Amino acid sequence: MASMVFRFQRRLKKVDSSPVFQWAVIAVIIISALLIGAKTHDLPEPAVHLLSILDSAITVFFLIEIIIRFMATRKKKEFFKSGWNIFDTVIVIGSLIPAGGSGVLLARLLRVFRVLRLVSMVPELRLLINALIKAIPRMGYIALLMFVIFYIYAAIGSILFEDINEVLWGDVSISMLTLFRVATFEDWTDVMYETMAVHPMSWIFYLSFIFLTAFIFLNMMVGTILEVMGQEHESYRAELHGETEEGGEPASRAQIDSLARELMEIKTLLQQANVQNKQG
Repeated sequence: MASMVFRFQRRLKKVDSSPVFQWAVIAVIIISALLIGAKTHDLPEPAVHLLSILDSAITVFFLIEIIIRFMATRKKKEFFKSGWNIFDTVIVIGSLIPAGGSGVLLARLLRVFRVLRLVSMVPELRLLINALIKAIPRMGYIALLMFVIFYIYAAIGSILFEDINEVLWGDVSISMLTLFRVATFEDWTDVMYETMAVHPMSWIFYLSFIFLTAFIFLNMMVGTILEVMGQEHESYRAELHGETEEGGEPASRAQIDSLARELMEIKTLLQQANVQNKQG
């Protein structure tokens, strides 16, 4: 009985990992996205009925697909240790909510989020999302420093330019919104020329602010993301290499250190044997 279950799981695993099945899932996700867009148009009744049938078929397909992935996992607890598996399961279960009645809004929203399943199916997209998530803590410190700079410049701008344009520089909060406009280069020269008519040297205020925010801090953000993304690519390549070499999980650091110690012991024994042979 156990051998039959094991063979059944191996067959499901083979189906789940097959390129044809993977591309079929991706194609269905894309079709689901197109259906969501089509439903936003004013369509005739027969077309709406056809789209509803296709939507139900896609929901059933996703349900079967998630069951195959779950059954193909040897240790069921391992399936839910992956955040992407939990995400897919929630989206699929949520899609089973009937589209009518009080749950119509929730059902529509969950069907929209089915498009995000494309991220969980494509490894390269998963790498990007994982890199962004892991970069958030580092980016948080940069964002905090940016907030400090924004606040200082907003306070200075409110003190210097309030009499010129109270709409843009009336208080610190409004000044921060104005500075955000300057940082995004949205007609910022109009704001600068307006203050330069009263304070000719105010261009220093704007250029120094743009230099700090748009050039330095933005490049720090990009650099942080690229660094984390590089680490994620290295981990992914190491994982693929480990699975290729061993047919399982990649070797851990402890395993590598243990292997290095064993090699050193073998090398020491060989050297001692050579010394004994020379003495003999």
